[in-house]
Amino acid sequence: MNMKKGWAIFFMVLIAMTPAMPTLGFCGFYVAKADANLFNDKSEVILVRDGNNTTITMSNDFQGDVSEFAMVVPVPVVLRRDQIRIADPGLFAKLDTYSSPRLVEYYDPMPCMPEYNYRMMESDMEINLSSVMVFDAVAESAKDLGVSIEAQYDVGEYDILILSAKESTGLQKWLTQNGYKIPAQANEVLAPYIKDQMKFFVVKVDVEQRGQFSSDRLNPIQISFESDRFMLPIRLGMANSQGTQDMIVYAFTKEGRVECANYRTVKIPTDRNIPTIVQPRFGQFYKDLFDKAYKNEGRNAIFLEYAWNVSPTWGVKCDPCNGPPPIVQEMNNAGVSWMTGNSGQVFFTRLHVRYSRDKFPQDLMFQVTPNKEHFQCRYVMNHAAQGDMSCDEGQRYLKELESRRKMEMDELSALTGWDSPLQKNYIQEFSNQIKGDVMTTIDPSSAWSIIKGIFVILLTLALFSSAWWVFEHKRASDLE
Repeated sequence: MNMKKGWAIFFMVLIAMTPAMPTLGFCGFYVAKADANLFNDKSEVILVRDGNNTTITMSNDFQGDVSEFAMVVPVPVVLRRDQIRIADPGLFAKLDTYSSPRLVEYYDPMPCMPEYNYRMMESDMEINLSSVMVFDAVAESAKDLGVSIEAQYDVGEYDILILSAKESTGLQKWLTQNGYKIPAQANEVLAPYIKDQMKFFVVKVDVEQRGQFSSDRLNPIQISFESDRFMLPIRLGMANSQGTQDMIVYAFTKEGRVECANYRTVKIPTDRNIPTIVQPRFGQFYKDLFDKAYKNEGRNAIFLEYAWNVSPTWGVKCDPCNGPPPIVQEMNNAGVSWMTGNSGQVFFTRLHVRYSRDKFPQDLMFQVTPNKEHFQCRYVMNHAAQGDMSCDEGQRYLKELESRRKMEMDELSALTGWDSPLQKNYIQEFSNQIKGDVMTTIDPSSAWSIIKGIFVILLTLALFSSAWWVFEHKRASDLE
């Protein structure tokens, strides 16, 4: 079975019996989005934080023989059965669509006509990716290896074990003896979690139970627990990755934005005017923009892509929206337990982290902040007016259009590094309609300012001349 390089899903270790391989008004019209599926080695997780209570929902985009699937997740406590649930598989798609980076469009008004025509065009940049993860487990005695089975549950289509261990080599050996193909680097990443007295949430698919589910995909797993640490243990997911991995975090709180406490949280470049030629390649545009921003920030920052109050009583929740915002029931399903009816405040944060072993040596530690400033990742394209441009206003518009398009191409290069061969054609697309010099019309308010300025200068000269005349006249009188 083939695997993609760096296929480990954020903090999960995905292990195989076969040899493991690396693996507020509305502005503009929504045109396209850059969703999480644009990124190859990616994972998604929903975080809900309320006081010391954390709820984590983990996506499973596994495709293949379900008997070969498993994951290992470090958790701070032994979870009870009622703290483990099956989540709605459509929740991730809903949150991704709603909060993903967006492209919006405007249409310039026709300068030689009073009316202008707005049109709405929609396209969807969808790239279907899949990850393959394999596993089969055989239960054996763990006592001699210092491994304890703290709890065992059947939840939906999953068999779940909660393990603790005295030392990493024993845990690694137990997993190996029970059919887990442990990456060579697993020992070094298991050790810190054991030292911190973390437990290990081990999941595999119950093939018999799985037959009761009609969906081809595995359902997301949701866990809740009390801990003063608000974190995601990503180090374990790096054990069998040879490169970088992308993780999208959808976070909900009562107070405000979620930010990383031990790495910088920075805003992705946003609200930039870009050329209309980007529209059919918006997905690639955002991938390249993110790559450049990631490198510019030293490859060790977390990027904010969306932040907004999504409470039911709040008005505009995006500008514009890629899709409808999450409703109360969906937020309840994600773990937002404090929402009842339309009462309660909810702040939604979307973070994007690209992590690797050398740049993210620590697990992600998060904090809930009081910052409620709204933010969204969006890019704007302006369609040129078309038609008769023979009037003076039309000729001035064409000259300004050239300058604007030059700035748009410069912005595109700065954001992505693209050097488009179509640059000159795009900038000068309408230049052949420029007839020549156009008289500049002075705005009345500007003209009045100029007149007042001239009057002040003349008055000053007159006063100076009068004073000079009086001075000379007095000096002549004194000489006589």
